[in-house]
Amino acid sequence: MPVPQSSEEIIIAIAQIAPIWLDRTKTVAKIAEYVHMAAEKGCQLVTFGEALVPGYPFWLSYTGGAEFNAPMQKEIHAHYMQQAVSIESGHLQPLCSIANQRQIAIMLGCVERAPDRGGHSLYAALVYIDAQGQISSVHRKLMPTYEERLSWAPGDGHGLRVHPLGPFTLGGLNCWENWMPLARAALYGQGEDLHVAVWPGGLQNTQDCTRFLAMEARSYVLSTSGLFRTADVPPTVPHQEAMLATMPDIVANGGSGIAGPDGTWVVEPVLHEERLITAVLNHRRVREERQNFDPAGHYARPDVTQLTVQRQRQRTVYLED
Repeated sequence: MPVPQSSEEIIIAIAQIAPIWLDRTKTVAKIAEYVHMAAEKGCQLVTFGEALVPGYPFWLSYTGGAEFNAPMQKEIHAHYMQQAVSIESGHLQPLCSIANQRQIAIMLGCVERAPDRGGHSLYAALVYIDAQGQISSVHRKLMPTYEERLSWAPGDGHGLRVHPLGPFTLGGLNCWENWMPLARAALYGQGEDLHVAVWPGGLQNTQDCTRFLAMEARSYVLSTSGLFRTADVPPTVPHQEAMLATMPDIVANGGSGIAGPDGTWVVEPVLHEERLITAVLNHRRVREERQNFDPAGHYARPDVTQLTVQRQRQRTVYLED
């Protein structure tokens, strides 16, 4: 078991797991087990993949998700919406309670059904629960990717925030947002030096991007992926047979890993297994690498280029009574 040697160090965990697909309650219960496991190992943070609760919309690629007005797609989407997370309804409260009880922070990808946007559209949200059990930020993915746009709506900048975690400043982005230079810059400018990149799963996403992000930011980068196999499609999911007829046996193979501030692997990508990946991170390494490059500090030219970030939560209706 890793052990921190000084106040410069923290222990973190990546939980690379598959959801109980499209079942919010059972997936939250599974996540809770891994939070307890991470706490038992002395971790101060545990992270989970993109859209893990209640699951990534893998069916879209394999069942003709773009077919307009298709009854099958409507039925699956209605089920997905029913199983999505409403934070205001307390769906994440079990995890908040455990975070407070075990004094561990959680970074979790979920599909949010947002009442402040009418309650009938879905957002890929990255939720940060601090070690006091408070939901400190909810970042809705700025731009869904490819077929995700058939299921998820575009988010806003409200959740582009960082959080203190021991000697570190923590931030995170969803999947291909990690390729958006200005989204990264928004976090760099707030002092981020521990970055969580969440993915639905896949070595193709993490094998190059993780190390590049770490080298650019001179930060630790945790690439947190999920897993998904045809065995993870339960009979409770509408049109299960149609999905299984076209899906490969392995849809998402994991690929979670950790890169250090110099871009070298702390933990190389882990494939095909559900696993709690732990590591000790030392903040001194960040400061050493910032000596020669700091993207928002001494190697920036704000007199030439600046970034303005709109962090107001976007709504279609503002009620004045």
